[in-house]
Amino acid sequence: MSSLSASASTSGGDPGRATLRDGFAVLGVAVRREPWIFTVSTLGSVLFGALTVADAWVLGWSTNHVVLPAFHHGSTRAGLVLAVIGLFVGVALLRAVGIVARRLGAGVMQYRLQATYRREVTAQYLRLPMAWHQRHPTGQLLSNANADVEAAWAPIAPLPMAVGTVAMMVIAVVQMLVTDLRMAAVGLMVFPLVTLATLTYQHFSSPLFTRIQALRAELSEVAHESFDGAMVVKTLGRETEETERFAEKAVALRDLGIKVGRIRAFFDPMLEAIPSLGVLGVLGVGVWEIRHGLASPGAVVTIAYLLTIVAFPIRSIGWLLGEFPRSVVGFRRVSRVLDEPVETTYGQARLSDGPGGAGLDVSGLAFSYVAGQRLLADLSFTVEPGRTVAIVGETASGKSTLTTLLTRLVDPDAGVVRVDGTDLRDLAPGELAGQVALVPQSAFLFDDTVRDNVALGADVPDEDVWAALRTAQADGFVAALPHGLDSQLGERGTTLSGGQRQRLSLARALVRRPRLLILDDATSAVDPEVESRILAGMRSAANGSTMVLIAYRKATIGLADEVLFLDGGRIADRGSHAELLDRNPAYARLVNAYEHVEVAHD
Repeated sequence: MSSLSASASTSGGDPGRATLRDGFAVLGVAVRREPWIFTVSTLGSVLFGALTVADAWVLGWSTNHVVLPAFHHGSTRAGLVLAVIGLFVGVALLRAVGIVARRLGAGVMQYRLQATYRREVTAQYLRLPMAWHQRHPTGQLLSNANADVEAAWAPIAPLPMAVGTVAMMVIAVVQMLVTDLRMAAVGLMVFPLVTLATLTYQHFSSPLFTRIQALRAELSEVAHESFDGAMVVKTLGRETEETERFAEKAVALRDLGIKVGRIRAFFDPMLEAIPSLGVLGVLGVGVWEIRHGLASPGAVVTIAYLLTIVAFPIRSIGWLLGEFPRSVVGFRRVSRVLDEPVETTYGQARLSDGPGGAGLDVSGLAFSYVAGQRLLADLSFTVEPGRTVAIVGETASGKSTLTTLLTRLVDPDAGVVRVDGTDLRDLAPGELAGQVALVPQSAFLFDDTVRDNVALGADVPDEDVWAALRTAQADGFVAALPHGLDSQLGERGTTLSGGQRQRLSLARALVRRPRLLILDDATSAVDPEVESRILAGMRSAANGSTMVLIAYRKATIGLADEVLFLDGGRIADRGSHAELLDRNPAYARLVNAYEHVEVAHD
């Protein structure tokens, strides 16, 4: 796949020829992925093609041995008529079998490839680090997994038919050459004309399809942003501007689609017309040969009919080649995702799954989003098992970034994070997620039941779900829902308040009994009294879990065994909340400012 994706930028010369080459490369990938289905559907197409050519032989034989003798003698034998009927019916039945095998195989092959590549793209999304996702808009990712995959395998529908009809075309051409060389030579002139027409079409359409697929991603991105920010759009009265932003992309996509349609509208009739012109040429030469006694009427009928048969393979191949520009563009876009190197490496180490909290050791940690602008620099601290530590710092000081490093959503530029003395990079895949839970600032809920939002596919009994809900102070409002744990929450949990969503997000983490629990301002939407009960319940019910709290409220900070003051990308001070208030003016100023803001909001 990498060579095909690279050819977009390295290939020179005629884009039509490059598209033709890359289109056949995409088909090669399809055949290698689904060889058996391709074989069955192609054999069905070959059977259809051979029996279609057999129709021409039956027609020519009937003309010479039944139709013309009947005109000469005024009658014909019943046995010959029955033989002709039997031949036509037998050919038709076998041809029907070939059509079923061809169409069924092509459909199954196309949909299997689309499903396979959608799964592979999605799996690749899950493997790629968060840093990669932050560089790519959601709309583009949706387009890669949907529209681009669909476009990549668009030629599969006509592929078995085109391959099978090549056999039909070869058989038909051989029979034409055997029957009459002059008429065959005139008829075969259609092939270079069709090839020229196809290359011309691809030359003009390939750049348009490239832009169309890019615009599909941009349109999806605008739509996703508008839906995701519906509240902002409506509360700030931005409906007209968002509609215009969407309309701009939609109109551009429409105009490009019309351009492609115009080119296709010229190309398709040409494919239909060229074989018909060939038939007229054959009939003209055939009439001349009959007048001069050089050919029989049956030979002219046979070759004319064969040429009409050849017209079908020409059209089917034209349909196949006509899908190449869109297919190549879609496949390149999908390949760029699948070929993206997964930088996250894993080892084989395992963590202890026994009771009690996990030890956390951060040493020399450094991280930056922009080269040369360090957000965290030489950050070091240790959290003993079972302890609760609060991390306090100014806005944009790197607190949330630190949580992504502690859970290895991203890897640091330098330094190391250890859990129970083991470097996170040495852990086996999935090992960290089984021992560490992160509750982020923004609580995300799925359009599913309360039970499934808390369990997230884990085999958790309802008693444990209710226990986690009680600790998170969420059992009351869940019990009041119409169907309790079976209540549907709607997309992103829109039927709940912000505080309710945060409490369900907490319960989701608690039900897994993590040995290290990281809360990134996870109770900001909850009032202080409820927050105090939640944190007190977590300390008593978390089985001695180690907790790291990103906090700003004094009540939350005061529950911690130790406070780490983050300033300038480093731990500037550490100690109890009271100690830091006494000795560190910057810390006191910060937490008091938070307190004043909270009181003002209340």
